[in-house]
Amino acid sequence: MKAIRLLDKNRIEIQEIPVPEIQDDEMLIRVKAASICGTDVRMFKNGYTGVSEDHPLTLGHEFAGDIAKIGKNVKNYQVGQKVSVAPNFGCGTCNQCVSGRTHLCEDLHAFGVTIDGGFAEYVRIPAAAIAQGNVSPLNEAISYQAAALVEPLSCVYNGHVLLHAEKGSDVLVIGLGPIGIMHIMIARLFGAGRIFVNDLNHDRICKAKELFPDVIPIEGDVQEGLRENGMKGVDVCVIAAPAGPAQSASLNYMNMNGKILFFGGLPKDRETISINSNLIHYRQLTIQGCTKQSISEYRLCAKLVNDGQIPLEKILSDTYPADRFLEAMDNAANARGLKHVITF
Repeated sequence: MKAIRLLDKNRIEIQEIPVPEIQDDEMLIRVKAASICGTDVRMFKNGYTGVSEDHPLTLGHEFAGDIAKIGKNVKNYQVGQKVSVAPNFGCGTCNQCVSGRTHLCEDLHAFGVTIDGGFAEYVRIPAAAIAQGNVSPLNEAISYQAAALVEPLSCVYNGHVLLHAEKGSDVLVIGLGPIGIMHIMIARLFGAGRIFVNDLNHDRICKAKELFPDVIPIEGDVQEGLRENGMKGVDVCVIAAPAGPAQSASLNYMNMNGKILFFGGLPKDRETISINSNLIHYRQLTIQGCTKQSISEYRLCAKLVNDGQIPLEKILSDTYPADRFLEAMDNAANARGLKHVITF
């Protein structure tokens, strides 16, 4: 089978490798679509611990396909069933896992990160992932490409759950890549009032406005843009970009009791930022972080997409066969379009 494998920093090859063998409590999925994430880009550019030419890794943690084979001990699934897969699974016995937060397990495993992932024609699903519910059945109406995007969508959903924003809140989304667009979608789902959008890239602001004509674009200075719209501040601000200065500045944009979400990590050499703690104190601000998603959040998002409540097709920029992976990776790394999907 074809597999897209990371060998080292800036080294990826499309290799022919054997189809994985499965045990009695495992399953094999025939991958139909897998989308490129910022994590894939960073692993490609920077390499990854333990990955080398002698120990390659198949990338890809956002994928969907059909069940090709089921071990005899696996229940409640059928060969041929359309599914997507939540990528993170834990030990199953720690306090985080037994509380349903398997994505926060200290002994976390993840497809495309610690074990072979979805940029291949087939992927083996270990028993632990099946037992924890990572394999999510899908309706036939959903496309494989959209189903592959359930994973990042559910990460975004997790952030909004943690914010506990009130309905009617005015929201500012900074960073309008595919994740920022998903934040607009989920903010609307959670009953946001006005949604303001900002990005350093003019084309991405235009794309957000094209997709959602009711959003209010702000170019240049954010505070000035809010004032021009008759606003002193917003109730919720999402920083959907790996930009420390944007995180620091966000405190200045907030109303009293405002809520700020730092979504996504910063580069290791720029991960420390300075903030005005008086703004947190006197405006009673909340700064919230988030990472990954619970299985229940993943399954709920799969249902929302299944039911047509979240139009993920809007952010699909292009699809590529496996042998054009480096072209797709280059487009993703250079912010051309939104989501780039490999199909098998």
